Amino acid sequence: MTGTPFTALRGQLHEAAAEFAGGEDALEGILLGLVDDVDRAVAEPLEIFPVCHHSPASALAMARRLREKQPKVVYLELCEDMTPLLTELRNCRLPVAVQAFASDIDGFPPDWAPLSVVAPITEASAEYQAIAYALDTPGVELVLVDRSSDHVFQWDARHERTDDPAREDGTGAGSGTATGTETALHGEAVGVEIGDLRPRFAELEEHLLRHGKVRHWSEWWHQYVEVPLGDSDHDTYRQVMFLIGSLFRRLAPGDGDRVRVDEDRERYMWTRMREHLATTGTDPADCLYVCGAFHAASRVDEFGVHGGDGFEITPRTATTWQYGLIPSSNAAIEAQFGLASGSVSIAATQWTKNLKRTRVKPYRLDGQAGKERTARKALPPTVPPAVGAPAEDRLSGFLQKPPVLDTLDETELLGWSVDIVRAARRNGYLASTADAIAVFETSILLAGMRDRAKPTPYDFQDAAVTCIEKDRVPGRRDVRRLVEIMMGGDRIGQVGYEALPPLARDVHDRLAPLELNLQQRGVRRALLDMTSRPELRACSDVLWMLRRLLPHGAARPVMGERRLGERSIQESWDLALGTHQRALIELGYEGVSLEQVLEQRLRRTAYGPRATTAEVLAAVEDATLYLGGRRLAEELGTRALDVLAGERTVDGAPEVLRRVRGLLAYYRTSEPVLPPWIESFVRTGYAHYCTLLPTAFRDEDATVGQVAAMLGFLFGMESLALSLGCDRTQLELAVAQAHPNDPAKTALLWAARVQLGTLSRGELRARCDELLANPLVVPSYPRYLSGFVHALEPVPGLADVVVEAVSNAFGRLPDAVLLPWLPVLITTLRSNAAELAPLLIREAGRIFPARLAALDAWVPPWHGQPAAPRALPAAGAAHGAALLAAHPASCDALAELLGCTEGWTEAEASAPAGTGAALLARHPATAEALATLLAPR
Repeated sequence: MTGTPFTALRGQLHEAAAEFAGGEDALEGILLGLVDDVDRAVAEPLEIFPVCHHSPASALAMARRLREKQPKVVYLELCEDMTPLLTELRNCRLPVAVQAFASDIDGFPPDWAPLSVVAPITEASAEYQAIAYALDTPGVELVLVDRSSDHVFQWDARHERTDDPAREDGTGAGSGTATGTETALHGEAVGVEIGDLRPRFAELEEHLLRHGKVRHWSEWWHQYVEVPLGDSDHDTYRQVMFLIGSLFRRLAPGDGDRVRVDEDRERYMWTRMREHLATTGTDPADCLYVCGAFHAASRVDEFGVHGGDGFEITPRTATTWQYGLIPSSNAAIEAQFGLASGSVSIAATQWTKNLKRTRVKPYRLDGQAGKERTARKALPPTVPPAVGAPAEDRLSGFLQKPPVLDTLDETELLGWSVDIVRAARRNGYLASTADAIAVFETSILLAGMRDRAKPTPYDFQDAAVTCIEKDRVPGRRDVRRLVEIMMGGDRIGQVGYEALPPLARDVHDRLAPLELNLQQRGVRRALLDMTSRPELRACSDVLWMLRRLLPHGAARPVMGERRLGERSIQESWDLALGTHQRALIELGYEGVSLEQVLEQRLRRTAYGPRATTAEVLAAVEDATLYLGGRRLAEELGTRALDVLAGERTVDGAPEVLRRVRGLLAYYRTSEPVLPPWIESFVRTGYAHYCTLLPTAFRDEDATVGQVAAMLGFLFGMESLALSLGCDRTQLELAVAQAHPNDPAKTALLWAARVQLGTLSRGELRARCDELLANPLVVPSYPRYLSGFVHALEPVPGLADVVVEAVSNAFGRLPDAVLLPWLPVLITTLRSNAAELAPLLIREAGRIFPARLAALDAWVPPWHGQPAAPRALPAAGAAHGAALLAAHPASCDALAELLGCTEGWTEAEASAPAGTGAALLARHPATAEALATLLAPR
């Protein structure tokens, strides 16, 4: 390697290694290897431009180099299948993220779905400068050369992703564990970035932070790389970035999947670039390869235009990928890629300062964010640099150059101090001019303690927290967040209407009558009066579907509801479609209309391998509510019938009962006849629950509420089931075979027997008295009461008996037994039968006196003795006959109800009294009961 531009640097490093290590060892190999990597990358005929993601220094150097070199082909480290999306950046406000999304996967584990890959783009990034240059300059070709989105997951060992080095927020790249509205803009997507330049050796990062006197990596990078490289020339910038990338590369752990993936990515990109050069015949001198500095100093055999061709690119899976742009934000980028809070905002501010200081004109896509479109200029003829031209050693001078003492800009620091005090006072802090002076002086003090001639934004942030946030945070934002907002804030991007998928554009078009700017972030109130404006009914339908499909808060009804058989005539909505733009865009990956997406999701739920009967019935209800028609509802109802027949547990019985009741009530009021599927469902459900009933009474895992729901289905649907051909004997046999051991289920069984007529109400009261009289059973009495309360679901007519059972317990049990027993009763009823308590309370209110004064003289109805029947007067038959003669219309109405079509005979009409006497003679019991009722008390 003698004779290269870095010969002198190699000699200096060799002497340094010998002095510090006492001879040749691994340290010398690492130091000389760094120079070898830089030499190799600099000598490559295809110019490599190393960058760091969201680095203003990289973006500034990129803008300079593009105007100087004017390359004809730009190779960019970005997923190759995302190329068609980049032109849509003109219709967006940065930052946004390019996304690849797949919900129906083929070739990956099912539990990975949905798959999502995002690549966030900010204006202060080198990749955006390259994209804007290539898209707005005629004759320039932009080629994405990184692995496809499909290969991202092909090479992903998801169960080992926790091996990533610790990030500043405690998460790895693409972990998707960030919380909050802004930080969740990327969701669970895997992040792909250009220039993941950070030590993967934890001890190295800790060493750099400790000796650099900084708190996190973003601050170290800003202080020791970003600022020094801001004014450097092109060769110095490249060599320094090559050196940093090589250092982090050589000191990274040498095993594991991450190293393999890194090397495979480099092989992939160089293979794609050589294929493109061979296909187009482009001169490598006319090309520029933009990649992360970590990958620029690569040592794989495929490196360079003359590298090996032994790498084989595997085919993609059969997964269908959808592509689009989603809004991003500074906070989302920081959270997903493990950057310090506020670092992207500070980088954007630094980018603006760099442009103002250097007067470099950056590239920006025509028409973006209000920028007027300009006529595109063709590439001017340029003389490409000679291939293999010797490079100068700029690295030695940069490493030996003493730090430039950047003088304190008092005007800037004073402005920061005044602004933060003003912001603090608006947010409830008791800040004053004295605090502004304290922040100013403390910033200078902290910078001096950290060996800095000029306070950085991070020094200022620490000073503001120290001087203003003294003991508490009075408002929603702390001082650290206020500084971030003052430095630029959490800039949130937006995808323009033209760049939205067809479904999202269709939603905005259908909601246009609301006359609201739904693209804007924040909550918008929509008032819909369908009576005066019938065209708003279509908007209402869209909003209810959005509420069903989008996350909570995107479309929230304030007034109005939609239930089976009910439609509101006025509605009020809080809409935040701009805030949840990402979720709306991802709906567009699933279909071209809301109706199609909803139908697909309902089918997916109903035909899922773990679908339950309750979930399928919920899908039937949603299909009826939101889509209308009977086709899909009948199909899903038939599916519910199949799922019910295959279930062997009663876990979903309460939900099944609730939904079947609602659907039956809806069909009975809105349809001339019941749909065939629900008739089959009732018939099958009656037989199914009769079969499972004895087992459920004995099963310890089946709760009393589930068994009560089964009985509610059987008793509530009994009349319909019997009319459809079911046999009541099956239910009677199932109840007779039930032998529960649990007290609550025992009480429930007694209630079922009362409903069937095999146990009288008097016998039930006697059993309750026996329970209270047995001291061994009294501690379990609350559980019996729990069963009685659950019995109100299938047998609501027992409410008076349950009130009587509770009242007897309070009246008969002594305080020594009742007081310890009372908390158990309350907790049992609250946890097991809270929804049935209102029925019990209403019945108690009907029975007990309404006023306290009447309580002393009140006698419970169950304690009162029935009055002895009065003797029937001798002329009872005559009284009955006279009554019939006086009111013949009553007899006619009763005959009509009983189905008697014969009229009065002539003899009966002329002598009704005699006919009545004959009728009463045949049925004396009727006359006796009637006389008892009519007799004066």
